[in-house]
Amino acid sequence: MLQQLIGPIVNGIAIIICALLGRFVLNGLPKRFEDITNKALGLSVLYIGISGSLQNQRVMLLILSLVIGSAIGELLDIDKQMNRFGKWAELVMGFGEGNFSKGFVTASVIFCTGSMAVIGGMNSGLQGNHEMLFAKSILDGVFSIMFGSSLGIGVAFSAIPVFLYEGAIALCSSMVKDLMTPEIVTEMSAVGSLIIAAIGLNFILDKQQIKVANMIPAIFLPWLFIAIETALNL
Repeated sequence: MLQQLIGPIVNGIAIIICALLGRFVLNGLPKRFEDITNKALGLSVLYIGISGSLQNQRVMLLILSLVIGSAIGELLDIDKQMNRFGKWAELVMGFGEGNFSKGFVTASVIFCTGSMAVIGGMNSGLQGNHEMLFAKSILDGVFSIMFGSSLGIGVAFSAIPVFLYEGAIALCSSMVKDLMTPEIVTEMSAVGSLIIAAIGLNFILDKQQIKVANMIPAIFLPWLFIAIETALNL
């Protein structure tokens, strides 16, 4: 079991170390530099999300998944629950950072919704091949430094849901490997990429913020829809 979790463990450790580096080494830039770097970071995330979503082959499936999945997430109010956990951690551990929850939620969603988390987790579980999650650790580490500098130590705590998410995929991958067709992975990745784009918008927008965490259920709906479609065709 430990062998299957090496990739998720390394990914989580990279996020923690780099977020702390950003928080304590790069923190303290003048406010005007923080504002412009946040906008630049937002544009970068927006680009990554949009470019990833262009891999989509079925537009209506993407739209239905986003709309229905977001409604489910709003019903469950995932954003509120994640922010509640962030505020609890901030209070109990005495960090005293007003943006702790924002850093935790933002980083958690970005690091969990990409295709590398899904495919990398499956490779770790099925083949003991951790190369994709090692590569993801480098990318997440770069973002953790930037997020840690602007959003604070809450970014480091995103390592918890990242490890749980990737670890669960790694451990359960043997049960779902026959169900994860290339089409399903492509459509799930496209939905996840658009959700990442929404995070980029949140960095750019000053007032209205999108509750991105409430969109997370949308990532898994292409799997459900394609499975139903396949069953009906049979």
